[in-house]
Amino acid sequence: MTDILTLLQHYFETFYPSNTYNNTTRILTIGLFGSLILTNVFSFIAIKRYLFKKNFSQSKKLALMNHAPGISIITGAHNESLTIIDNVHSLLSLNYHKFELIVVNDGSKDDTLEKLIKEFDLEETKYFFETIILTAPIKKVYKSKNLAYKSLVVIDKVNGGGKADAINAGLNLAKYDYFLNIDVDCILDFDTLLIMMDVVLNEKKRCIGVGATLRMSNSSFVKRGTIEKVGVPKKLLVRFQELEYVRSFVLGKMAWSFLNAVPNISGGLGLFDKEIVLKIGGYDNNSLGEDMDLVFRMIIYMQENNEPYCVRSVPRTLCWTEGPESLKILVRQRIRWSRGLVQILKKNKRVLFNPKYGIMGMVIYPYNFFVEFLSPFIEFTGFLIMIYCFFYDPIMFLNMLYLVVVIISFYVGLSFTAVFLDRKVFKYYQNSFVTLGIATMAILEPIMYHPIILYCSIKGFFDEVTGKKKKWGVMTRKGFNNI
Repeated sequence: MTDILTLLQHYFETFYPSNTYNNTTRILTIGLFGSLILTNVFSFIAIKRYLFKKNFSQSKKLALMNHAPGISIITGAHNESLTIIDNVHSLLSLNYHKFELIVVNDGSKDDTLEKLIKEFDLEETKYFFETIILTAPIKKVYKSKNLAYKSLVVIDKVNGGGKADAINAGLNLAKYDYFLNIDVDCILDFDTLLIMMDVVLNEKKRCIGVGATLRMSNSSFVKRGTIEKVGVPKKLLVRFQELEYVRSFVLGKMAWSFLNAVPNISGGLGLFDKEIVLKIGGYDNNSLGEDMDLVFRMIIYMQENNEPYCVRSVPRTLCWTEGPESLKILVRQRIRWSRGLVQILKKNKRVLFNPKYGIMGMVIYPYNFFVEFLSPFIEFTGFLIMIYCFFYDPIMFLNMLYLVVVIISFYVGLSFTAVFLDRKVFKYYQNSFVTLGIATMAILEPIMYHPIILYCSIKGFFDEVTGKKKKWGVMTRKGFNNI
């Protein structure tokens, strides 16, 4: 045993002499904080441009109403009895001149369908459509007898094993050129469709996808499907998710949007060009990360056909979603996301550093491979090395500890910037004290929340490479705080 430890120590001294390690630490420190500065600059510019263009006066809304194309809102519902009525009312009340709402009851075993039929006075109808994408069988199509709900279509189908199959069924029936894919548990801003379509219409290139900021709805108050008061999540686990979402969307996604390199549009809310989605065969029902997979394939299609395009993100919160309050459900969700990333990278490996695919090959894929995929393994390996160095190489341990502090400071800086920028521009939180409370979660995140995400990333990889059976699992709903 002593011989093995001596060999390990000799290895570290040979390949990681203290002066080399110090230089590497300095380079990484400069690189990380340089990345922080660039991320902030790019996101600030993107948000400033957005605010300059997006002053939604009543006259601008009316102008949009006159020429904006129609939108098909598609959402899948599987055992969503607790919130389905609030959600459908919320979606039907959106401010837009021409849209349809397609709710796909994806083999629910509870009374989701019965509640829909009763609340919206539905009756079975003959609905003619072309099956462009193969899905699990559709049993019935319903329309309302009440003209107040004339834009509502309900599809009752056999469960297809995941959200992708439900959305594909909705795509087969969708009649408009653009569709909005949302999770059924989401509550949307009243002007969501106007804001997202305005992005599409103001782009010089063909805008094939638009995403927006999502926020936790767990402690917010809802009245008839509308957010009346934005509440700060009370449970610690949900607060961490709130911080994670704000940092990801307000800073990360906006910086990527500035570079036209948005790697993913959340499955919770995304507006897409239906023609392009149909050309690539719709959502992949075998993917555990169907939302990211779709954006990857859309961009690859545009690059392969030499068609100019853009994918954009909106910094304003347009969607409130119920985050997992149970550690078990959160872990299951994040393992699925990790497996989805592995599937996407494996399926599209021809893209890596391939100039034919433009920014996808040179930026988006490399970032997802080296940062999103590899970094958890590097981080875990570094943790093991630190344990070794703590006992056998105190100098190197201190150097590594310094690097860890630098990395944590980097993410704390990102988090504080994102939360206070969001508060300054959009004012969702009630006051600065509440804002500070959310931001300071970044200090606890490295020791309380990040290890969970690290575990899920590594577990997801091993589940995928060992061929463990794919399973979506059940997201238990608590429902909204109604007022």
